[in-house]
Amino acid sequence: MRNRLLFVLTLLITSSVAAKEPLLLSLKGDFAQGGLVIGQAAPKTQVEFNGTQLKVSDDGFFVFGFHRDHEATATLILTKGATKETQPIQIRKRQYNIERVNGLPPSKVNPIKPEVLKRIREEGAMVASARAKTSGLKHFMQDFIWPAKGRLSGFYGSQRVLNGDPKRPHYGVDVAAPTGTPVVAPADGIVRLAHDNMFYSGGTLIVDHGFGVSSTFIHLNSIEVEEGQTIKQGDLIATIGATGRATGPHLDWRINWFKSRLDPQLLVPPFETASVLEKSEG
Repeated sequence: MRNRLLFVLTLLITSSVAAKEPLLLSLKGDFAQGGLVIGQAAPKTQVEFNGTQLKVSDDGFFVFGFHRDHEATATLILTKGATKETQPIQIRKRQYNIERVNGLPPSKVNPIKPEVLKRIREEGAMVASARAKTSGLKHFMQDFIWPAKGRLSGFYGSQRVLNGDPKRPHYGVDVAAPTGTPVVAPADGIVRLAHDNMFYSGGTLIVDHGFGVSSTFIHLNSIEVEEGQTIKQGDLIATIGATGRATGPHLDWRINWFKSRLDPQLLVPPFETASVLEKSEG
């Protein structure tokens, strides 16, 4: 996978039954909090990650990720017939930007009115349902591109602590740009959610890249695709806006592996050299 910092884990495999060929063939990705890892096993091998059975393609590929505060170790268990292999994984801890603000009036710390909570819960359920839908496509194996051009204004893992109360961490990367700036698909996928007015996230779009890996795009000014639509990398899918609870126009791009929130910046080239593909240009 070009244009991505790759780590190939040295396989320290313990096997309950001696085998001529190992079950685990490769693991590539970022072995850090927020990282995504793609593996390949021998065909017809079952793979379990920290107790969760993974989807494995016919040619042995699978994927998993580490959430923001993932513990320092994880375990893969591979099984094929009477052969079982255990692969320990070490996960690098990251440092995040924590901003502490004290002396705020209570109304500024928890400003949500009770009557709005029902809407928030309903919209949260819609997002969770969209992320739970997953195809058997392997678009997560593509080299992702940046979905928009602009200035990086927010980063994965950062968090504000207001009057000693830790708020929800930021789980995406923000690209600040004028309203109407094009947003393109960072990889192929299927549109699972297209909602133009959510309370927190405003215009919201979720794209399934396969095997539980999805992209979420929020605060959109317009959405140019429909639910169920198949899209290709570089397709125009939306435009940047300041909808929902946003202080200015920007794209908040997020990556999930099912419920685990990952760092999009670990999937793309460095921002200053990134090129956004726009089919409308050519």
